[in-house]
Amino acid sequence: MTQQHSNLSTARQVFLVGLTSNHGNSTYEMTELANLTRANNLTPVETFTQKLERPNPATYFGKGKVEELAEAVKTYEVDMIVANDELSPSQIRNLEKATQATVLDRTGLILDIFAQRAQTKEAKLQVQLARLQYQLPRLRTSMSVSLDQQTGAGGGGFTSRGAGETKLEESRRRITAQMVHIRQDLADLTKGETTRASKRHTNDLPNVALVGYTNAGKSTLMNRLLERFGVGADNDESKQVFEKDMLFATLNTTIRQLTLPDKKQFLLSDTVGFVSKLPHNLVATFKSTLQEAAHADLLLQVVDISDEHYKEMMATTEKTLAEVGVSDVPMITIYNKADRTSLSYPEIAGDNTITLSAIDSDSQDTLIQLIKHHIFNDVETVTLHIPFEKGALQAKLSSQHTFLAESYDDTGTLLTLELSKMERENFAPYLV
Repeated sequence: MTQQHSNLSTARQVFLVGLTSNHGNSTYEMTELANLTRANNLTPVETFTQKLERPNPATYFGKGKVEELAEAVKTYEVDMIVANDELSPSQIRNLEKATQATVLDRTGLILDIFAQRAQTKEAKLQVQLARLQYQLPRLRTSMSVSLDQQTGAGGGGFTSRGAGETKLEESRRRITAQMVHIRQDLADLTKGETTRASKRHTNDLPNVALVGYTNAGKSTLMNRLLERFGVGADNDESKQVFEKDMLFATLNTTIRQLTLPDKKQFLLSDTVGFVSKLPHNLVATFKSTLQEAAHADLLLQVVDISDEHYKEMMATTEKTLAEVGVSDVPMITIYNKADRTSLSYPEIAGDNTITLSAIDSDSQDTLIQLIKHHIFNDVETVTLHIPFEKGALQAKLSSQHTFLAESYDDTGTLLTLELSKMERENFAPYLV
């Protein structure tokens, strides 16, 4: 069977394969795998599962199931199989030999999606590094990506046959050299981002980070808050973040400043979404992308409450946050998309949970009040004496705070306002 395929506009048909056991939730994982294939312009036409406690080390499935799969490939004329686990190089080779179809595992599928969606230079380098790390031991399989070919949609990145024996060592050397260069480029980019992040975290503004499962509604929520509280965001699309009803619609971390009606301000960042069985090397390379979450004063975990598997999604989010080193950061759990359920909203439960709909203005207002409760909990009402010659300082305070009282004496202005602990320390010389 010929294994060369062009990137057609129509979605390529594939089989999904996976193992079931007495542990975990295989139905949920297979549903998610189907969504991932669709996000990569592939169409799942049939699903094959087998109950095994552990994969067959040679062929993933047992012998009988492999024969059934090979027969189905001929009958349906499907030429790609997508597996729900990360497969070893030998499992891929053996399955491809037995079925005469290209085999793509879950890790390869996710890496392919990330390669297509990456927009920034840093994200592209991170994905490229993860793909090369994945590719290195798989040069003799059809998952081997031509280093000189741009990845296309529809699984295009993993559909060319592996390098010939005579080119194997040359390919290994090229990949290793590329990885060295990419790591150096990422190190240089990270230095600059660390400096920028340092400036953000010393400008007195609290940092709030949206985290959660991919397609839970993080970008939608951020855009609705930006429309109302982001300076210029209502008429400047460049201030908005991309949103679409699909897995991994955006991979970029976007940071915007919000100014509330009472002039309180904070930074809001939208981070890359998570998914179960996220490839380990991809988690490692995206640590820097998630540094906004690690350095946040408050996390907003957005959960799609309309999805029956939302509890598994929450567990995935918390596991991934732990893997990238995000710990001991206060978190509000946002049960989003309540408008698709019979739940009442907006509704707050305790200090750390809210049920809402991101597209509902009352929900947005209630969420803002909850965020303020967390990030401005150290605010106290104080009085400052600002000398007349410090007019610029008073103007800055006026732009960032609502004055509760304002009066004058012979040497300056007396201002009563709310200040955070850090602000009180910064303005200590002017405290009355």
